[in-house]
Amino acid sequence: MSELREVISSGNDLAARAAVDAGCMFFGGYPLTPSSEIMHTISDLLPKVGGAAIQMEDEIGGVAAAIGAGMSGVRTLTATSGPGISLKAENLGLAQMCEVPLVVINVMRGGPSTGLPTRVSQGDIAQAKNPSHGDYKSITLCAGTLAECYTETVRAFNLADRFMQPVFVLLDETLGHMHAKAEIPTAETVKKGIVPRKKYEGKPEDYRPYDVAQDEPALLAPMFQGYRYNFTGLHHDADGFPTEEIETCRKLIDRLFRKVEEHKEEIESNEEYMLDDAEILLIGYGSASLAIKEAVNSLREEGIKVGLFRPITLWPSPEKRLYELGQKFDKVLSVELNQGQYLEEIQRAMGRKDIEKLTKTNGRPFSPADIINKVKEVF
Repeated sequence: MSELREVISSGNDLAARAAVDAGCMFFGGYPLTPSSEIMHTISDLLPKVGGAAIQMEDEIGGVAAAIGAGMSGVRTLTATSGPGISLKAENLGLAQMCEVPLVVINVMRGGPSTGLPTRVSQGDIAQAKNPSHGDYKSITLCAGTLAECYTETVRAFNLADRFMQPVFVLLDETLGHMHAKAEIPTAETVKKGIVPRKKYEGKPEDYRPYDVAQDEPALLAPMFQGYRYNFTGLHHDADGFPTEEIETCRKLIDRLFRKVEEHKEEIESNEEYMLDDAEILLIGYGSASLAIKEAVNSLREEGIKVGLFRPITLWPSPEKRLYELGQKFDKVLSVELNQGQYLEEIQRAMGRKDIEKLTKTNGRPFSPADIINKVKEVF
């Protein structure tokens, strides 16, 4: 039996279906263009598997409800666009501090503020790195195809439970509303690959959820199962109760970094397209990479050796691979539907400032011709 199935669907619909197939049992959110179809679809699907979807009074209530569900031990989701992430920011910081697993899908649109609600953008890349104040390491995945709207959502749930924190999945208006054929894993295949969060096996009186190795996430037992501990947004001790003890506070924030930083190999995912013999390197992600691939194919027909590096995990960034590529290629072009938010990370990782850029912020997608013309102009 094949482990793949062929479907005709939209990116938003596939993300919702992926969540349910991955074991999500709760959705809390509020409709916001261009993400609303995720809520519509999952509201139909969750009751059929014993789950629940709630439209709250606003974006803040939506993420608060989703975090509460995560505290109870179930896989949980919220979905929105950039303005909704801004509203959810405080509660997302709470989930980072308390180490509550949660998947957050952001279908990006033009900004800032209300911006261009029905148009495409990749303007939330910097926001996804630090969606709330304070020190922590964000995990952000970015779908670049319809199939990845499904597979990256599935992967996000496994990562959320592995690292016990919010995991972001970036779509954009183009991918969210694109309706076409895609090959995705069967639901049975997804279920076989589910990696549940770790469970505490000891005596209740010995349970200390934040007393873990310095490179590991908290070990949170679901609420209402006989274990006593505390959730707080304040710096806290091994039992979760507030503290200002110097060494305890230092070790807590250090661990929030190290639990991700020291396990990046479990998180990183990239695509390399026609790089083996390339002389010019293009870097792009999300729906922009679809136009980049078409441009690569066309340029190669003209004898211009171009290749694509596409980060699928944006944060933490693939800095080691970016450095290697920066040493290999003299000619590098970054392509983004923003003013260059990921370009700053590319420059940092490569250790160089001579990266060419192609940007667009008017709500319209790139055409392959845009990229072809830029390559010929600068190289």
